[in-house]
Amino acid sequence: MRDLVYYIGVSIDGVIAGPDDEVDFYVLGEPFTEWMAAEYADALPTHVRRAMGVDGTPNRRFDTIVMGRRTYDPALGAGIVSPYAHLRQVVVSRTLESPSPEVTVVRDDPVAAVRALKAESGLDVYLAGGGQLAGQLLGEIDRLVVKQYPVVAGAGRPAFGAHFAPTGFALDDVRTFPGGPAVLSYVRQR
Repeated sequence: MRDLVYYIGVSIDGVIAGPDDEVDFYVLGEPFTEWMAAEYADALPTHVRRAMGVDGTPNRRFDTIVMGRRTYDPALGAGIVSPYAHLRQVVVSRTLESPSPEVTVVRDDPVAAVRALKAESGLDVYLAGGGQLAGQLLGEIDRLVVKQYPVVAGAGRPAFGAHFAPTGFALDDVRTFPGGPAVLSYVRQR
């Protein structure tokens, strides 16, 4: 059985994007970017992997990505129908027409779809967001990799939507970088 890993960037106050889906307030810095390329190249969109020179890198952590419609839409709006061509791509949406043979659209019951993915053999499953989907899948998330940026957003899209569902995770690792970003890794308490 493989894990569902919510690998996500958040502000100090738990916001993954601004009220209008802004993410430009997350400043990366070179050491942090280098770490992401070295440790989580699988989680980078294919065009970013190319730009960073890691496109030929074999997948080490993930072979599947699950994302909500809001997470998928920016790529689609830019004419990129397969933003993670190096991964099996699953988009959860009730309204999205099948944009490409490389993208599977799940219209109903994302929990059942994720359980089926987790039961398969292979690398872990990358949950990219958004927050509403993460809230629905909270019971299925095995690990959290939280890239916390040193900024308070004040308002925006919360990491787990508006769901109140206290769920215990144990801190497994902390990495800090110049300028203040930190990566906190958690595992589900069983």
